[in-house]
Amino acid sequence: MQNTKLLLNSLTLAGLLALAGCSFPGVYKIDIQQGNVVTQDMIDQLKPGMTRRQVRFIMGNPLITDTFHANRWDYLYSIQPGGGQRLQERVSVVFDNNDQLIGLAGDFMPGVSRDEAILGGESTTTEVKPEQPKEQPKPEEPAAPGSLLEKIQKEVDTAEPVPVPIPEPLETSPQ
Repeated sequence: MQNTKLLLNSLTLAGLLALAGCSFPGVYKIDIQQGNVVTQDMIDQLKPGMTRRQVRFIMGNPLITDTFHANRWDYLYSIQPGGGQRLQERVSVVFDNNDQLIGLAGDFMPGVSRDEAILGGESTTTEVKPEQPKEQPKPEEPAAPGSLLEKIQKEVDTAEPVPVPIPEPLETSPQ
């Protein structure tokens, strides 16, 4: 009798431990995102010579500002889709002593789209293909007189550029 209770309790405990390690099918697991979301559009907007404020406006606050490398900002982003493999992306932005952007290093590069791969879409790999002869662009045919296309073209041709106002810096002195 005593051995039966001990055996039953042992089997129950072993069964509960085995169930604790199992994942049940159909149970929703959340996506875990950490760090700065960096997209290819953000990287494409960065230009050499931008100030730290302009880079911060485009990219947001850096995740890591190193004390020993004050001229480098690091942006890290990781995502682990529910139960899937963890993906991590890193971008380092480098400034010169005049606080102007001089370099970019990491997993994102200007003109190379990796957004779909990060977000779980189609796998895009950058392949170097042999250069093929480019087709000559066809000359545009003029718009028909009185058509909507001609009106739009006239408006575009007569448009005057408008200077973009530059806001004055905020005063930082306490009053």
